[in-house]
Parts: sequence; C-alpha cells; structure tokens
Amino acid sequence: MKGLLHSILAGILCVIVPVTAFASESGYGVVYDGGSLSNVKTGSKIRLFLEGDKVRFAQGGQDLISISAASITEISYGQDVHRRVGAAIGVAVVSLGIGALLALSKSKKHYVGLTWAEGDKKGGFAMQCDKNDYRGILAGLEGVTGKKAVDSSAMTVKN
Repeated sequence: MKGLLHSILAGILCVIVPVTAFASESGYGVVYDGGSLSNVKTGSKIRLFLEGDKVRFAQGGQDLISISAASITEISYGQDVHRRVGAAIGVAVVSLGIGALLALSKSKKHYVGLTWAEGDKKGGFAMQCDKNDYRGILAGLEGVTGKKAVDSSAMTVKN
C-alpha cells in the first residue's frame, strides 16, 4: 500500500513540475542594450514575446512595448567577440597554465536590433540574446514580420 502511494505521488509530481516550469518560461529572455525605450535601463533583463501580428516586450510581468509586426522596418543582427582577459588574470593567480589557456579563448555576445515606424512614432533598440536562443529569435522575427534580418557587420556606416 505504501509503495503504491509513493508511485502515485511520483507520477503526479512528474506531470505537475514540468508543466509549471514550461508555463512560467514563455517567450525569450533578452538583455536590453540601449535604444528608444526610455523607461528601461541598459543591461536590464526583459522578455520578448513573438505573437501572431505583434512583437511584445515585458519586464516583471508588465508590458513595456507592443510593436505591430507590420511596422517593423528592419531586423539586424551581429556578434561581439572578445578575449576573456579579466577571467584569465583571475585564474592565472591560482594556476598560470590554465590562466594562459583561458586568455586564448574567446567569448561571443549575440545582438539583435529592431527598428520600427508607426505613423509619427519611430524607434529602435538593440538586445543581447542568449547563444541558445539567438537563431530562434531571428527566425521568429523574420517569420512574424516577413522581413529578412541584415548582418550588421556587413553594413558600412559613414560618419
């Protein structure tokens, strides 16, 4: 009887725990890197939601902005590659060999930019995406808007 009760409880937990975990993690977690959202600080974690005809951003359960997919004028993407010098120095204090190897490694940050124009209201911003979500976010934005993302490293900017 006790074993049957444990099996039933284990089965219920196996169903409830994954469902609650997935329910709370809808959308994509991104980091705001700057732009025209005046009420959001650079470096703030926000959530991106791709919905049928709009792209919505929220922070702490509150909507920040909802952009009509038709009003998005450009999607850009790029990467920032840098060496891990600071981490290498910290590790070198303990182990010189591992610190030297760490100095040779690189890290990449993935960025996606959006610009939009709804009547007289124009705006844009950049967001840093997780390396596991980067391609999914780009594909989702391209699918919702019908626009092809542009590689920002291929763009030439003249001052």
